[in-house]
This record gives sequence, C-alpha cells and structure tokens, in this order.
Amino acid sequence: MSDDLDDTRAPLLDHLVELRRRLLYCIAAVIVAFAVCYYFAQDIFSFLVQPLLAAGQKRLIYTQIFEAFFVQVKVAFFAAMMIAFPVIANQLWQFVAPGLYRNEKRALLPFLLATPVLFVAGASMAYFIAVPMALHFLLSFQGDVGGISQEALPGIGNYLSFIMQFLFGFGIAFLLPVLLMLLERGGIVTRRQLVSARRYAIVGAFAIAAVLTPPDVGSQLLLAIPLCILYELALIGIWFTERRRARETAEAVVGE
Repeated sequence: MSDDLDDTRAPLLDHLVELRRRLLYCIAAVIVAFAVCYYFAQDIFSFLVQPLLAAGQKRLIYTQIFEAFFVQVKVAFFAAMMIAFPVIANQLWQFVAPGLYRNEKRALLPFLLATPVLFVAGASMAYFIAVPMALHFLLSFQGDVGGISQEALPGIGNYLSFIMQFLFGFGIAFLLPVLLMLLERGGIVTRRQLVSARRYAIVGAFAIAAVLTPPDVGSQLLLAIPLCILYELALIGIWFTERRRARETAEAVVGE
C-alpha cells in the first residue's frame, strides 16, 4: 500500500516542484522589470500624461506627502507587468504544454500569441483616441460658473487611476474574441448559442462601455462599437475552426 502511495505522490511532487520553479522565474522577471521601470518611471509617466497635456491641462497636483512616490511605484509596477508578460506567458506555456496532446498545443498556441497583440491594440486605442476624447469632455467644464472661476486641478494619483482604468479596460475588453473562442473550444458554448445571444451581447457591450468610460456618449461608443465588431469577428473565427475540425474529422474517418 505504501508503495502505491509513493507512486501516486511522486508525480504530484514533481508537478509542484516544476510549478514552483516556473513561479520563481515569473517573480524574478517581474522584479527585474520593476527595477528597470522604476528607474525610468518618470519617463513612463511623462508618456502617460501626454493626452492630458494635449488637452490643455498643464498642472498636476498631489495633496499627500507620499502620493507622488506611490504613483511612481505604481507606474513602475504596471509597466513591469506588461514587460514581463511574455516571460510569464512562456512559463505558463512551458508548464502546461507537456500535458497537452499535439492537436491541443496547436489549438492553444494561437490564442496565447493573440492575447498580447489584442491587449496592446485595445490599450493603444484607449491612449490615442478614447482618453483624449474623454479628457476633452471632462475638462470642458472649466470656466466661469455664476461669476466664480472653475478650474480643474487633477491629482497625480487620480489621473494615474483614470488612465490605467482606460488602458486596462480597453485592453481586457479587446480579449473578447480569445475568450469566446476558448469557451467554444472547451465545449462550454457553441457558435449557434453565440449567434442567438447576439442581441444580448450588444446590450452587454454598451453596459461594459458605460462602466469603463466617462458618461459622454463618444467615449462609450468608442468602446461599445469595437466590442460588437470583435464579437462578430469571434463568430467568424469560430466558423472557420468548426469547418477545419469537421474536415480533419472527415479525413480521419477516411483514413481508417
């Protein structure tokens, strides 16, 4: 009995050791990236404030003694996570890949490669289009109000939270095709179900846009419309994968 227990525990122990090794690589990558990004934190933050500067706002304030320091740490951490993501994704793939069949590896790898591309595309759209439009709307409330001058003095921490909400919100939202295709690949949903749920998906896209963007219609449309387009692209991608799987199944049957 003890020999049987040892035989079952040995593979589990090997997996835990391998998992720990992969996690240590990921943590080391984040630490190294954080150290580099902290050195360039002011340069990174100066890049993030360019939309605010383009909107005509030339002042940022901080009212707490440690706020500027914590903002610098947050900027370095966010940038480090983005820079270290390829290493983290590679370690995840190296841990999972040995337990997958060849066809499963071939199916999963494109999703892993598409994730950073779609995230960067969403974040870029937020930085170059959505954030400037939102700032133009939000800063338009400055001026004379009943004889009193109303001036925007955004806090450095609030602005960082604002732009990070946009960057991560748009970046994660653009991962919708990957999520839907993985759900279909795992047998959780079918293309027919997704097609029938299209109207609910449109409502959900506008609900997500209402949560992640300011209350102006322009910013909400900038997120909601791409989400609807990405949903349709996911349906097209699923249609192609269904055809390919059907063709492979037919070839396997003929080969037998």
